[in-house]
Amino acid sequence: MGSATREALDAARTALTSVSASDALTAGEQLFEAARVLGTSAQLRTALADPSAAATDKASVVDQVFSSVGAPAKKLLAEIVSSRWSTQDDLLAGIEEIAIRAVASSAAKADSIEAELFSFGAAVSSDAELELAVGSKLGSVKSKSQLITTLIGGKASAQTLAIVDHLVQQPRGRRIGELVRTAAAIVADQAGLAVATVVTAAPISAAQLDRLRAGLAKTYGRDLKLNQVIDPTIIGGIRVQIGDDVIDGSVSTRINDLRLQLAS
Repeated sequence: MGSATREALDAARTALTSVSASDALTAGEQLFEAARVLGTSAQLRTALADPSAAATDKASVVDQVFSSVGAPAKKLLAEIVSSRWSTQDDLLAGIEEIAIRAVASSAAKADSIEAELFSFGAAVSSDAELELAVGSKLGSVKSKSQLITTLIGGKASAQTLAIVDHLVQQPRGRRIGELVRTAAAIVADQAGLAVATVVTAAPISAAQLDRLRAGLAKTYGRDLKLNQVIDPTIIGGIRVQIGDDVIDGSVSTRINDLRLQLAS
């Protein structure tokens, strides 16, 4: 991520604070719609990501192209595109991130959205046919959207449905598992949390999880939401992933490391 994009994201997150909780869900959904429009128009992405274009000109383009968008979302979108982004792809990703944050901020408990995203991601990852159905490039956007509504409509929150529906409509070359994990991390961050995926060979007790959470929170300087995954193939021990950080104390990894040492 370039420095320009980091600064633009910071400005966009600040701008989001001006959107009320009552407007946030609709604003987020409309930002998702805007992101999908930009995703299909290289000409529009070029115009809105042009670093030499004046902010007023970009705001005018937003006003013309997205005339049906509500005032909160339109104002937020105009402020996002007025910043300088490192690349067109960064602009698109930035709009998507702010949309996810807006949707998350509309919920009373953002951690419930993160839990629903984790459950959906786990379900898809464990079912090859389902993963193909929602992730294949061959399926139509409409059919994927209808499938998501069938799968989680009425079972998950409106916020989770909005996020997942957008992700399957515009994956931008990413697999569904990666999409959901990224979205869950953004939702958690919006709530001031970090997400840790804890992999063990067998379930561990609530007390052990609490001790692990406390230790990780102390190390990372913030509270964490722990998602536990059971994977017998690691044999024993524990593997923890927080963002790009992986703490691997699994028995399977230790055995593999020993084999490599003996073979060298």
